[in-house]
Amino acid sequence: MPDFLSGLLAFVVYFAGAVGFCAVYCMVYTRVTRHDEFSLIVNQQSASASIAFGGSLLGFAIALAGAIHHTGSIPEFVMWGLVALVTQIVAYGLARLAYPGLSRAIEENVLAAAIWVAAVSISAGLLSAACMSP
Repeated sequence: MPDFLSGLLAFVVYFAGAVGFCAVYCMVYTRVTRHDEFSLIVNQQSASASIAFGGSLLGFAIALAGAIHHTGSIPEFVMWGLVALVTQIVAYGLARLAYPGLSRAIEENVLAAAIWVAAVSISAGLLSAACMSP
């Protein structure tokens, strides 16, 4: 039973940390983009904003899962979580470079733009999670 309790405590700490990281990521990502994701998603029911933002969050969560899986301490998890966050922001910047007018396209509900951002974000998340392995 003590093993279960220590495992449960580790679960709670890592899960709470991951949820906190996701909240921070959402705040940072929405500041970096030129469009207002929440307004587009909630008020305009924009599929493209939802796909782009959801794909970005999924890519970040994949990288966080890799960080949780491959780290042995909370400080190490925090460092790799920050690396994952920066990686996703850089990925978004590269997606914007490759697709001029990306924010405008998402505001206009262009699904191709949203799928592009989601694919770049998920790819970056998968690659960064794999690179975190020892």
